Amino acid sequence: MDPDDVTEWDHWLDYLVDGAAVQLVRPSDTDRPTWAAYEETRYLGTVHGQFDSDGRWHVQSLNERHLSLDDAVRALRRPATWAADRERVRRWARNTLSDPRLLVLDIQTTGLDTAWAVQIGVTDRDGNALFDELVNPLADITPEATALHGLAPNQLASAPTFDTLLPDLAHLLANQRCLAYNADFDRAVLEREIHRLPQPARTTWATLHPRTWTDVMAPYAAWKGLWSARHCSYRYQPLGGIYDAVTNCRRLLTTMHRMR
Repeated sequence: MDPDDVTEWDHWLDYLVDGAAVQLVRPSDTDRPTWAAYEETRYLGTVHGQFDSDGRWHVQSLNERHLSLDDAVRALRRPATWAADRERVRRWARNTLSDPRLLVLDIQTTGLDTAWAVQIGVTDRDGNALFDELVNPLADITPEATALHGLAPNQLASAPTFDTLLPDLAHLLANQRCLAYNADFDRAVLEREIHRLPQPARTTWATLHPRTWTDVMAPYAAWKGLWSARHCSYRYQPLGGIYDAVTNCRRLLTTMHRMR
């Protein structure tokens, strides 16, 4: 069976999503790419592969469209608590956006492992850029990272190093609420940068640092509501967008406004 050509699919098949089987049964009165989805004996709903129109999987009962059949099934597997979970996310997003101390941060890096900063962006809660700087990482940049953000070593050779930028960045973030997507990653990058600096710079950061970090990744996953049977939790979602720090800060704010 070619997973990209639904016209070749059988009228009945087992399909694995996150390690758990779902049975797809095509009604006998149609040859259209339409299947009723069952999990053991429990009917989940009906999905339609609308590849002749918008290339998405339509979930009839939810009035939703998804790019993949896997995500359509994840939507059908939502727990009964999803409506309440989503309402909690809405309240959280509204409260977060109303915080006058809110700043949004994004860091582009040399890669995923032992990552160093190559670009740092910070905006206020209205999306105004407060900090937008390239950074000479004094380290190699992986080809995969350059392919994403477009920053190569020769472009950053004349950029300021992190220690030069630290005083302004530290004063900007001091005692503020720092909002990020996968905040643990960005926070670890900053801490790694601080750790390799001389003691006076570490003292600057120790006295001038964000009061709190707030991560959007888990609330956004709950708001989307695509359930992972393997992990028994909402599946983390890519934020999307281009790999530019300030642009990503603004995209994160747009996502927050959609959720509230």
